[in-house]
Amino acid sequence: MAATLTVIGLGSGDENQLTIGIWKKLQAADRLYLRTARHPVVAFLQEHGIAFESFDAVYDKHGDFSAVYDEIAETLLAAAEAADGGELLYAVPGHPSVAERTTVLLRRQAAERGLAFEVLGGESFLDQAFLRFGFDPVEGFQLVDAAELDAGRLDPRQHLIVTQVYDAFTASDAKLALMEVYPDDYPVTVGHALGVAGEERIVTLPLYELDREQGYGNLSLVYVPRSDEETLRTRSFGRLHEIVAILRSPGGCPWDREQTHESLRKNLIEEAYEVLETIDEDDPDHMQEELGDLLLQVMLHAQIEEETGAFTVYDVIGTLNDKLIRRHPHVFGESAAKDADEALANWQEIKKQEREGLEKPPASVLDGIPRELPGLMKAYKLQKKAAAVGFDWTDIRDVFAKVEEELEEVRETIVAEEAGLTPGELGDLLFSVVNLARFLKIDPEEAMAATIRKFYARFRYIEDQIRLNGGNLDETGLDEMERLWQEAKSRIQEK
Repeated sequence: MAATLTVIGLGSGDENQLTIGIWKKLQAADRLYLRTARHPVVAFLQEHGIAFESFDAVYDKHGDFSAVYDEIAETLLAAAEAADGGELLYAVPGHPSVAERTTVLLRRQAAERGLAFEVLGGESFLDQAFLRFGFDPVEGFQLVDAAELDAGRLDPRQHLIVTQVYDAFTASDAKLALMEVYPDDYPVTVGHALGVAGEERIVTLPLYELDREQGYGNLSLVYVPRSDEETLRTRSFGRLHEIVAILRSPGGCPWDREQTHESLRKNLIEEAYEVLETIDEDDPDHMQEELGDLLLQVMLHAQIEEETGAFTVYDVIGTLNDKLIRRHPHVFGESAAKDADEALANWQEIKKQEREGLEKPPASVLDGIPRELPGLMKAYKLQKKAAAVGFDWTDIRDVFAKVEEELEEVRETIVAEEAGLTPGELGDLLFSVVNLARFLKIDPEEAMAATIRKFYARFRYIEDQIRLNGGNLDETGLDEMERLWQEAKSRIQEK
């Protein structure tokens, strides 16, 4: 019959933090394991002749804590299975169910292996933290392992305790994560050996000095007090959601309250194009601002739906996260993709599978292209869809011939002085040029954008030169402007 595996807590400090029940367990133990002998209670155990085995050698053996905890758990479980009844006692610092990974592993694996398992309490380091730092946890607090400190999870409106700050390197990593949310000079408190007589040390210092503090070890933690200062939440998504909701509320902005999906349509398109402009300009600062404006449009549309109860922006994010994971099995699953083309093919195939049975078959292979796309982009996508089913030229010379044919038709219409050139006839020419761009593997929208930038820069050169020479653009002849245009071509480098 296997032994019962019991996990107990040694408390956060010296023997004065031991409960009477735990002390009795320690005295009666036939076989006692300690996660670490580097604990203030250990000297007291030795004084009373209580024998134990520690896992400190396991820490020295492995380079990461995950491997340490796995080996400790496996050793204890194997020992319990090999025992002939009785109880195997495993003691950990603090409380067994507070920031104790081995307890989590043992609880799960003992159940899987059919072993009797029990957990008995002990004073947690949190008890001493509440006393020493002087806050009531009912106000709200976060407890985070330094190794898992993520700025995105932090809420400055709650007290924060960062545990497992073992050394200056861990403190440095914690400092950098905290600086994503808090000012560099925000006051934080480091607690060493809280509750241990003669060893306890509490130091308050500005955040930027966190890794300069000396004496980090197994009993060190960092306390960051809560604050209602709204500037601390400026970079949080939650704060953005709140602001947009306020703007749309009865006491908010009259303009924002009046907006609908329809009234915001043009704004969404304009903001998207302004982002594209910053990409062309290679201007990160401007891009940061314009991406924010585009994000605002997403927030407004989502807020309108939240007010009707349809969905919230968090539903939007959840749907996107699920889609990204589902459509990237080569990253989050067991599939593979050797290059970008294969990854894109995987995405398209998964997308196709998702839609099967969920929507009516398209009336045409050309369906599925948004109506609001710019003309060149829409023509490009239509041609790609048609080409995918074989409706395409096989030789680029045929494409050139088609462009020349459409150009000749436009020329003949103008020369014949008929009713006039129709938009459709000119559109045929543009459509054939888009087809040429596709054969040359050039995005026509990008090509047009590049030409527009080039034209703008050259024309501005003409304006500047005329102004510098004391002239007026309206009074400058075409010959002079053409001369300046040619000059601009040689002086302005194309991007």
